[in-house]
Amino acid sequence: MHGLPALLRAYGVATAAFEPAIVGFLHLRQRRGREERARLGERQGRPGRARPAGHLVWVHGASIGETMSLLPIIERLAQRGIAVLVTSGTRTSASLLARRLPPGAFHQFVPVDVPRYLRRFLDHWRPDLILLAESEIWPNTVIEAHRRAIPLILLNGRMSDRSFRRWEHFPAAIRALLERFSLCLAQSHDDAERFARLGAPQVTVAGNLKFDAPPPPADPRVVAQLSGLMAGRPVWLAASTHSGEEEMLLAVHRTIAERHPDLLTLVVPRHPQRGPELADLASRLGLRTALRSDGANPDSSTEVYVADTIGELGLFYRLTTLVFVGGSLVPHGGQNPIEPVKLGAAVLHGPHVHNFRDIYAALDGASASIEVLDEEALIESLDRLLGDPARMRRMARAGTETIQELGGAVDRTLQTIEPFIAQMKLAERR
Repeated sequence: MHGLPALLRAYGVATAAFEPAIVGFLHLRQRRGREERARLGERQGRPGRARPAGHLVWVHGASIGETMSLLPIIERLAQRGIAVLVTSGTRTSASLLARRLPPGAFHQFVPVDVPRYLRRFLDHWRPDLILLAESEIWPNTVIEAHRRAIPLILLNGRMSDRSFRRWEHFPAAIRALLERFSLCLAQSHDDAERFARLGAPQVTVAGNLKFDAPPPPADPRVVAQLSGLMAGRPVWLAASTHSGEEEMLLAVHRTIAERHPDLLTLVVPRHPQRGPELADLASRLGLRTALRSDGANPDSSTEVYVADTIGELGLFYRLTTLVFVGGSLVPHGGQNPIEPVKLGAAVLHGPHVHNFRDIYAALDGASASIEVLDEEALIESLDRLLGDPARMRRMARAGTETIQELGGAVDRTLQTIEPFIAQMKLAERR
């Protein structure tokens, strides 16, 4: 085990010195609606509740996608009577977790990676094991956990080409951090190779937990209600959209509507707070628009329905079998296509999907999804699929089969971390 290189020591000093500025930044985020005022102390490591008795595992995912993929792991741990502290960094993930965590698991906001915050957090919660998801390798968190001899495991580990090249400029720092992980469970062989080359001593491929995550739920009564309101109309969904591509999507609607009269476009922006802005843009383009956060439902005259609420993607995935997954016509990196595929949709996506490259490659290769390079290509694919329901059904079946073949990561992950759970249980008997 190597000591701390100068860069990591400097990072620790800098984050401690900038703590007053970080407090100010948190309050700025709170005023902008990105932090919960009543729970701002959690971001500084102050607990929002008492620690439960007995063993406790800390599980962390950055945002919605990561935390939702961890739910099966969290549920299995809770079923064994282990308290599970789940942390994330966004309000939307906190809202969803409040509804979906099993008994025995509870949520806190993750503390900012400041030494004093981490010490305060770990002093209170005293976890027996820490499971961090994907690429959440925060230096002070890793260093402080290792200092306390708490086993650290990276679950669903992901290392993009861009992150790998960036870390290659700081080889001593990343090696010192990865050496402090007891185990790294990678999503793919490529990810595993990158982690190993950067210095992770124990790396294995467990697969991608997102393939095993349950699809988002929906109230059957609301599904039936909205399905009735949309009956008989051609409908497509643009999901998890980002600024910069929504203008293109609305222009696509105008063109497609000329060929498919009575077309209804559903838009679920990635950041719900942007709903009014998006509805205003659609209205300025002359499109009859309804906004879900206003309590409006689509009627026969609605052309664009903006669903700017939290936790309802499962509802809208169930309302159509044709989904464009956003964050992909702009260089964001794409969003997760597994949920719409699991709910029976044919998927379209743009070229910028490096965050989910392997998943899209598998779906594209199975003819379950189609890559569209630009606005014109999206128009062409939508036009063709809206006129060919049989092809959409074939794509949906191919997607379901592909996801099933790629599953199993939850079982492999639990089998691999079982020795750490057993060791935790044994320690109690001594």
